[in-house]
Amino acid sequence: MREISSRTAGRATEDTGDAGPVRARGGDDDLIRARGGDDAAFTRLVEPLRRELHAHCYCMLGSTHDADDALQDALLRAWRGIARFEGRSSLRSWLYTVATRTCLDIVATRGRRALPVDLGPSSDHAVLGDAPLTDVAWLGPYPDAGLTDDPAGPGARYEQREAVELAFVAALQHLPGNQRAALLLFEVLGFSAAEIATTMDTTTTSVNSALARARKVVADKVFPRTQQPTLRKIGDARVREIVAGYSSALERGDADALVALLTEDVTWSMPPMAHWYRGLEAVTDFAVRVPLTTCGSWRHLPVTANGQPAVGSYLWNEDAAAHLAWSIDVFTLRDERIAEITSFVGPGHFAPLGLPASLP
Repeated sequence: MREISSRTAGRATEDTGDAGPVRARGGDDDLIRARGGDDAAFTRLVEPLRRELHAHCYCMLGSTHDADDALQDALLRAWRGIARFEGRSSLRSWLYTVATRTCLDIVATRGRRALPVDLGPSSDHAVLGDAPLTDVAWLGPYPDAGLTDDPAGPGARYEQREAVELAFVAALQHLPGNQRAALLLFEVLGFSAAEIATTMDTTTTSVNSALARARKVVADKVFPRTQQPTLRKIGDARVREIVAGYSSALERGDADALVALLTEDVTWSMPPMAHWYRGLEAVTDFAVRVPLTTCGSWRHLPVTANGQPAVGSYLWNEDAAAHLAWSIDVFTLRDERIAEITSFVGPGHFAPLGLPASLP
């Protein structure tokens, strides 16, 4: 599938973004006003779609902050082009066209985001003094509040929460931009191949070819079972117990309690640190030598991120006389145990999740 240039994307946003088989509602007063330059009417039109558009941008880009920028840019493009929107498609389809093309422009200039498992093999023992890699574009956590367990479109395969799960978004980062967009529009949003071809200014044959290649890559990298049915099977009460057990084990420095929560093949990674650990022995060695003994005092707040259970981890800072934001630890569960811990280190991850920067 051919790449879309910035010039083509910009033209399509204004001139061809209204094409498609689904008709918008006729006589929509806000649409008429928005076409006439009423920005308040435009805001009322797009506000119900803002949340799902933001999630789409995150899936494309792998970063909450990039998604913020992309959505702002896309809505600006849409505002500038709304006068030429003729209603031959739904407003939702048109806005997704604008957002997708905006994200493709960004993907073309910034490349893909990574997790430590993408960079090299795991370490079999704790690496002390592991320094952050600042020259890598890292995948980041996503605030999932407002997303539902329902598909975003009538023909969608994935639920909204499934679409932002870490394994799925990380797998998407291995795809070229157009394959990434085609898979999201088809599997997550329920667009037809013909609609996607219009959105991406290509042919239906090219879309179907891109979908086939994208599905193969994602299937090779994602667990056979997504987290949403797993979490429902475990139940909310048990999930809360697991999260509380993890938090308590770190706060008490209890290695046995922590190990009891982990699968035999557990992995633990900490972007932006390059080293990561696989297997109970390696993860235990890391846990005992670093977070359980040498880091200091921990406190935790439960949260959800990427449709998965998580905690905000706070580390004691003597100068501040407070526990300061350290990492967002996102858990992938299997059979009531933790199969993956992804600790996104950095205070910048806390505010989007609604967490404070410090705990007194």
